[in-house]
Amino acid sequence: MTRWTCPSCEREFGRTRQSHVCVPAGTIDETFTPHRPEWRAIFDAILAHVQSLGPVHTDAVKVGVFLKTDRTLAEVRPRARAVDLMLVLPHKIDNERVRRTMRVSADLIANVVAFTEARQVDEEVRAWLTEAYDAASG
Repeated sequence: MTRWTCPSCEREFGRTRQSHVCVPAGTIDETFTPHRPEWRAIFDAILAHVQSLGPVHTDAVKVGVFLKTDRTLAEVRPRARAVDLMLVLPHKIDNERVRRTMRVSADLIANVVAFTEARQVDEEVRAWLTEAYDAASG
């Protein structure tokens, strides 16, 4: 996967001069240190599955971590009461676990699922992550 690095914020993207909001790059540790240790375990469970599918780029910023292949497949955001996983798919997931959806482009929808325990990253969630990985990989 070829990546372009923005000379201003030093974050990596799938396309040269890709449109983005320039915010300083950080580390996964910096993103999760202010939060409960359980939140990092949730992220680690998500990342482990995505890494089992193939190459993935992690783009950590203060508010969360973007998971990318050719484009963003998911974003993980630690919050006060839960960790939000935003799955980017070409369709809405019709499931009670999805607490909200947002159209992010003409052909993509962000489906948001909240977690409070790593065990909630179960077979169903891993299937959604696999679908998002495949969709983001071209």
